[in-house]
Amino acid sequence: MKQNRLAAALAAVSTAIALPAAAKGPDTGEAAFRALYKELVEINTTLSVGSCTEAANAMQKRLLAAGIPAADLQVLVPREWPKQGNLVATYRGTDPKAEPILLLAHLDVVEARREDWTRDPFTLTEEGGWFYARGASDDKAMAAAFVDSLIRYRKEGFKPRRDIKLALTCGEETSETFNGVSWLIEHHPETLKAAFALNEGAGGELDADGKPIALQIQAGEKAYQDFTLEITDPGGHSSRPKKTNPIYRLSAGLDKIGAYRFPIQLNDVTRAYFRSQLELAPAAAVDDLKAILRDPPDEAAAERLWDINPGWNSMMRTTCVATMVEAGHAPNALPQRARANVNCRILPGVPMETVKNTLSHAMGDDGIAITGVEDPGSKSKAPTLSPQVTDPVRKVAEAIWPGVAIVPTMSTGATDGRFLNAAGTPTYGLSGMFHDAEGSRAHGLNERIRVKSLLDGRRFLYEVVKRYADGVE
Repeated sequence: MKQNRLAAALAAVSTAIALPAAAKGPDTGEAAFRALYKELVEINTTLSVGSCTEAANAMQKRLLAAGIPAADLQVLVPREWPKQGNLVATYRGTDPKAEPILLLAHLDVVEARREDWTRDPFTLTEEGGWFYARGASDDKAMAAAFVDSLIRYRKEGFKPRRDIKLALTCGEETSETFNGVSWLIEHHPETLKAAFALNEGAGGELDADGKPIALQIQAGEKAYQDFTLEITDPGGHSSRPKKTNPIYRLSAGLDKIGAYRFPIQLNDVTRAYFRSQLELAPAAAVDDLKAILRDPPDEAAAERLWDINPGWNSMMRTTCVATMVEAGHAPNALPQRARANVNCRILPGVPMETVKNTLSHAMGDDGIAITGVEDPGSKSKAPTLSPQVTDPVRKVAEAIWPGVAIVPTMSTGATDGRFLNAAGTPTYGLSGMFHDAEGSRAHGLNERIRVKSLLDGRRFLYEVVKRYADGVE
């Protein structure tokens, strides 16, 4: 779809629809949502022992019970991956010619061991105003909110102009093994076709007192790329050291990569992000933020900002970091091989080959071979983040969090949005779920989300999806 058609579709929504009165009063559906959320979180969907198919079937059952026709619900399971099922649902609109919107969330979660956690990671625990569990935030919070929204729309008899598609997929956390979005694009492309998609990738920021100060909307993300660095040697007896050693040579190369700084390259989204930080960041950072917004940007200022917030450094440049090292084969032998993994998060539009060549040049050792496998989403381009996209967000956000800033952002990690963007579907990260400075602890121990943040995000997504779904072309 051409961008002007997307803009027209979204622009028409920005002024037409007011928040329903029901959204401003008590929500009698909260108990049902909590039960749905609990059920989904407590289904283990790790790659090792879990099952996304079980979770997909459970959510399909809830949508069926709400009255959504069975013909509009599919659990699609790869033959070779029986536990990697994906749920695709369609909530029908009134105009079959209107392009649908897509709600995307992933069912799978990162591994979690009970002995490492304070609480059972696969039992949802509410404690001190927080929900704790693996997937409590990433990404079952959005998945549950999307399912709940479709149930509520059906119950209320809401009839949008355009179809609303929902895709709950598997393999986002382990895309090197299997990825549901990539698989659906290849084998069932019609299921994900849409004018645009809403996805994870952005949340909201709370101040020290728990007040919402910034709601993020994400457009574009860095490309994920692993490079293998390897050097080999005939080896020999450790009693006869040589002048060269694979471990020393690889270590020297890694040291040089660690010292290298990719150039600061701001795009429209990241420039807007840093401009917004002039109002939101600590006063001590403001002068340095201004300095990196200049042309040319001030590298010394960037170094100081890195100390304050590592995420700021990641937002302004491509980054590469050593994450794994393996070397040698016996304690009494000279190493025959030394290997390292360097993980890069590459700015949109920067070719993989350019990064690879930069790493090779930084090391200055032709004996260290560099190889990498290109991610299918590496050609992803950032979608346009226009006022037509953000205006509906502003209107709903102002009703829920008066005075909150709307902050454009680029994801420095990787989401399934990279596959959709590469396939031509503009995909925006938008959740309305706020976190404090510590964050949700996603991928780490004792993952959590504020109860209020989850419930506010549920309300926000319910309202903003309504606005987008009633757009006209």
